[in-house]
Amino acid sequence: MLSALLLASLPAFLLAHIHEYDKHLLNTVYKPTFHEGYCHDTPTVFSYHIHLLFWGNNKDRVNSALELRDQFIEKFNLQDKKCDISPVDPAPGHGMCSFEVDLVPAGPFNTAQYAFFIPLDRLQETSMWMLQHRGVHDVFIHPNSGCPVNDHTKWNTVAGDKWPVDVSVFPPF
Repeated sequence: MLSALLLASLPAFLLAHIHEYDKHLLNTVYKPTFHEGYCHDTPTVFSYHIHLLFWGNNKDRVNSALELRDQFIEKFNLQDKKCDISPVDPAPGHGMCSFEVDLVPAGPFNTAQYAFFIPLDRLQETSMWMLQHRGVHDVFIHPNSGCPVNDHTKWNTVAGDKWPVDVSVFPPF
């Protein structure tokens, strides 16, 4: 009886302990309507993400990463522009915005990180600024084509150390 009760409560327990990034994915998964093989072709890139990866267990690194985030937000006038889209949505036409900070591993990243959603026409100026100001931190830039596995593994750009990503968190496409 007790084991049946424990098994019945397991889904609620797991959902209560899923990180915010993953909850957002569960609730608003982007469902592309691309043809089969789209992700094996050369798909259209709709937007980009700029991630800053840093050691979440190092107070100095966390502080400098958050300071850099504040500077980016100020430089590009993102004070009131929080992302209201799923991290896997390429969101054509959406404006630049900031995702929440993850101080613990979340989504495909095995360390602390934060990201900005970048429209195509803002990629050069924003990525150059981040690369020039990153300091000791690592930058991970990837396209958003609707093919999140390839976007994060084949078509990314890294400045600094290359961190492994766990693409098993992405829905199959």
